[in-house]
Amino acid sequence: MIIAVQGAILGLVIGIFFGWALVAALAEQGLTVFAIPVATLVWVVVLAALAGVAAAILPARRASRLDVLRAVVSE
Repeated sequence: MIIAVQGAILGLVIGIFFGWALVAALAEQGLTVFAIPVATLVWVVVLAALAGVAAAILPARRASRLDVLRAVVSE
């Protein structure tokens, strides 16, 4: 889940930067409004966290069934 949230936040930061750069580059052509839809971006991060949890359920259940000592000791 942590990796999913970090990936979502990094993607949002990069996307916001490229959006700002596009608006700055096309200002002479009339594209002057740069708006960040904060509520939508928060939902994206929340959904990424839920997707991370959903993706981690099966490996976590499998790992919980392992004997710790047997998994650590190499034969």
